[in-house]
Amino acid sequence: MKTGYFNKIAAFGFATALSFFMAGTASAAFECKNKQTSMAKPSGFPSRALTMIVPYGPAGGSGQIAAAMAEAVTGHSGVSMLEHIDDASSAHALDSSRPNPAVDLIPLVISQVTFSQIYIRTNETRYNDWQSYVKWVKAQNGKSTIANVSKEGSMERVTMKFITEAAGLKIQQISFDKGAPRYGSLLGGQVDALFEQPGDVRKFLDAGKFKPILTIFNERPSVFADVPSHREMGMTFEPLLRFRGFYVHANAPADRVKWLQWAFQRGYCQDSYQKFNESKFMTVIDSYRDTAGARELIRGSIAQYRDVYKAMGLDVK
Repeated sequence: MKTGYFNKIAAFGFATALSFFMAGTASAAFECKNKQTSMAKPSGFPSRALTMIVPYGPAGGSGQIAAAMAEAVTGHSGVSMLEHIDDASSAHALDSSRPNPAVDLIPLVISQVTFSQIYIRTNETRYNDWQSYVKWVKAQNGKSTIANVSKEGSMERVTMKFITEAAGLKIQQISFDKGAPRYGSLLGGQVDALFEQPGDVRKFLDAGKFKPILTIFNERPSVFADVPSHREMGMTFEPLLRFRGFYVHANAPADRVKWLQWAFQRGYCQDSYQKFNESKFMTVIDSYRDTAGARELIRGSIAQYRDVYKAMGLDVK
């Protein structure tokens, strides 16, 4: 095993169809659930900058949350962080021989839970809402396009399958694994629509470049009160929600794990991180889960994905 392995922290993104409590409004007083304001470092750990493994590029949601949490942890612990980019997914749901993030990893904290939407350009003239978009797509006879991630079996791909089947649509999904080219493809008119989470495209919403026409959630969030939910449009599937968190290997020394749990759970409470979550619409749903809550979330997600994959006819191992 490589020296310094346990200084590595992974920031992974998963998705779930579990039910969540709606968080209070952004103006509601925030109360930190980890009351311990300081903790001694175990045997001097960490003595150098922590290494964070981030599964996707800096422009997407994983990169943004990694940077925000790194700032928060550094701010209250005095320990700086480095970032490495890697890949992670909920592949265990499809193949049980792959690492189980609830068993082979230890969740330090889940710090984001969010929903997805479908976006169009604000200056689009061919359609301006979900109903007119559906009408236009059907008239294209399979030639319409939407920007999405490439991995089959991902939350985004599975949800688009649910949507197209429920609405009777034929749409070509154009694959982009990095956020910047995915968003640029809609901005530049290379695709007709975009599947994404609202926080990841906040700057385009604020700039008036993109607008959502469908929210994949069981009710309309107040911040998108004028956008219909998929339920209102006659789709009965349970929405898959994106959640992101930070993890260490299950074999990490217990005293180091305990300190990292404290550091990341308190990092969630930092003003800088709370401001970041508010700016990304991450206060609409209660985003915080400690280690026990994260494990419950992950296990439920794995079970639900297996059910989805079996229903799709995939070879679940």
